[in-house]
Amino acid sequence: MFSTPIPESVIYEDEKLYVCLASFPITKGHSIVVWKKPVPDLNLLERKEYEYLMDIVDIIRGALLKVLHVDKVYLLYMDEARHVHWHLVPRFNEEGFNVFSHEPKENHDFSLAESIKHELQLYVKK
Repeated sequence: MFSTPIPESVIYEDEKLYVCLASFPITKGHSIVVWKKPVPDLNLLERKEYEYLMDIVDIIRGALLKVLHVDKVYLLYMDEARHVHWHLVPRFNEEGFNVFSHEPKENHDFSLAESIKHELQLYVKK
C-alpha cells in the first residue's frame, strides 16, 4: 500500500485513485497515478477499472504536456511495488531514455500542482 501523499502534492483525487507530484522526482513534473484499492498488478483490474485508470493517465499526461511545454511524457508501469500505479515522467530537451539516468532528488516545492490542477479543470469533472 502506498503511503498518504503530501497534501500539497495532490493534483487530482477521487474515490478510485489519486494523482500527485512525486516526492523524489527524476524530472520536474514527475507525477504518480495511484490506484487506491490494493491491487498488485494491472491484469487484476476489471476492464472498466483499467479503462478508467488509463483515461485518467491520459488526461494527466495531456495536462503535463501543456503546462510544462514538453513534447514527451513517458509512462512507466513497474510492478515491483505490487500496487497498481503509473509514473508519468516529462522529458525536457533530451533524447530517448537519457531522462532515466537522472538521480531522484527530494521535492519540497509542490507549487507546480496548482498549475496542473488549473489545466485539469478543463478535462475532469468531479
